[in-house]
Amino acid sequence: MPTFILRRILSLIAVLLLAVTVTFCLLRKAPGDPFNLGEKQRTKEAIALEEKKYNLDGSLQSQCLRYLGVMRKNPDAEHGRPAEFSGLLQGDFGKSTKLKDRNIGELLRAALPTSLTIGALALLLSTAVGVWLGSVAAVRKNTWVDSATMLGALAAISVPTFVTGPALVLIFSLWLGWLPVGGWTGISSLILPAITLAGPFVAYIARLTRTSMLEVLNQDFVRTAHAKGLSEQRVLYKHVLKVGILPVVSFLGPLSANLLTGSLVIESVFSLPGMGGFFVNSVLNRDVFLCCGSVAVYCTLLVGMNLFVDIAYKWLDPRIRLE
Repeated sequence: MPTFILRRILSLIAVLLLAVTVTFCLLRKAPGDPFNLGEKQRTKEAIALEEKKYNLDGSLQSQCLRYLGVMRKNPDAEHGRPAEFSGLLQGDFGKSTKLKDRNIGELLRAALPTSLTIGALALLLSTAVGVWLGSVAAVRKNTWVDSATMLGALAAISVPTFVTGPALVLIFSLWLGWLPVGGWTGISSLILPAITLAGPFVAYIARLTRTSMLEVLNQDFVRTAHAKGLSEQRVLYKHVLKVGILPVVSFLGPLSANLLTGSLVIESVFSLPGMGGFFVNSVLNRDVFLCCGSVAVYCTLLVGMNLFVDIAYKWLDPRIRLE
């Protein structure tokens, strides 16, 4: 186990560097200038000074190496001081080219708790409700309960969150007045965003759980457990669910990273100060450092949650060998 975890940590570093490098190069090669967007056209000399300030001068290869911290930053020729940041390998994402004098690490640290809170609640809700609904549908196969559950899951998948969110606000905030319309005001402000974000994934997990459990229910060890005289609930929760939930656990790895880094639609509808908007706005503004920082956070969560999924696999099924 320790060797496996160490290998995965090393792979995380490699994936992180590769993802940030590709993101940096693609964004720098994309049309548009981060120092001219939405502003009065500036002279070439002014743009050159800004590029030098942010270490975005020279060839694309040298820019990328300087950002990663592999190549030493050139000192400022005029003032004799080092550049604005030390490099990704030293844990410094640099400063935003759009939000002047704002450090990327500070921006992400301020926005990430909001996204993590909403994402964690949505993950817990989608997993608990989805597994329960899928289990009920599998046990009550070909009954009205099964049909109603799968019909509801299909509806939840089909209706986009930018429709579900305003509809929930209209009903529970404007008509009934039970919950706040939006903003970050307390626990009550988390309920509607978490439900909206979790809705489609409840449906995915319910359908996946149902399919997996139907396969397990037909296996020999389940019939053996029934033959031993075990109760229906004991067979279901101790034997069937433990094996049937494995595909769901696999799905939770990338799902967790997706939920925990926030959703642009959810944060826009409910006016939440999360980091979901960073992914889109950084590309539109050609803010290469903010975009790379957001990608680094997402990659870290993705690889980290996949590592957790592999360990959970081992715990759920001892036959699995991590090596």
